[in-house]
Amino acid sequence: MDGLGRRLHRPGDTPVHRLPPQCKLAAAGLFVLAVVSTPREAVWAFGVYAVLLAAVAAAARVPAGFVLRRMAIEVPFVVFAVLLPFVAQGPRVEVLGVALSESGLWSAWNVLAKASLGTAASVLLAATTELRQLLLGLERLRLPSLLVQIAAFMVRYADVIVGEMRRMKVARAARGFEARDVRAFGVLARSAGALFLRSYERGERVHLAMLSRGYEGRMPVLHDAAATRAQWAAAAVLPALAALVASGAWMVR
Repeated sequence: MDGLGRRLHRPGDTPVHRLPPQCKLAAAGLFVLAVVSTPREAVWAFGVYAVLLAAVAAAARVPAGFVLRRMAIEVPFVVFAVLLPFVAQGPRVEVLGVALSESGLWSAWNVLAKASLGTAASVLLAATTELRQLLLGLERLRLPSLLVQIAAFMVRYADVIVGEMRRMKVARAARGFEARDVRAFGVLARSAGALFLRSYERGERVHLAMLSRGYEGRMPVLHDAAATRAQWAAAAVLPALAALVASGAWMVR
């Protein structure tokens, strides 16, 4: 499970790192909810949200570059937002000599601002919480145990499957195969089928091994992640401030 998490988690010993995972999950979720509910015209509110996230990053000692590099995942949203002013209907305004849709510009701003803030909050959550702790936090928040186990196995065996894909690629290359044109699709399709069968068989073996070790539908909890009232209060600072900003944005609209 650590293979994927190593690229996102930044070890540290800060007040943010020490908070129980369920507190951070709840805080991040409520913060994003406040951001999403903010009217797009309240530009100042999104600036305040960015300052709040910057304060959390400073408290967690997470560099801005670390966050920005991992925010590249939102590139599809950026591309979609950039296209909106050109394809949206309604009154047009001229920007640098180009006629753009006014409603499209507002929609693009809405997508960019909210997606960026939500992504940044998620990156900070992952940077300050180990992946296995996040899963434990989800269970603490009463997410169905079966869903948590599925997520845990998916994360754990994603690296295993990627490793299997690399070995199959090396085996194809050792036999002189190169995917140059559409004629290679047949070989790649057979490789995908073989990968599915190997993954399925590995899953069966893992399940049998778990049953032989006493698995009864619930994974054992190895670490206690109970949160105190003080920890819940500390985690509530961010969403509480965000809620105040969102309320203010609606009142001055």
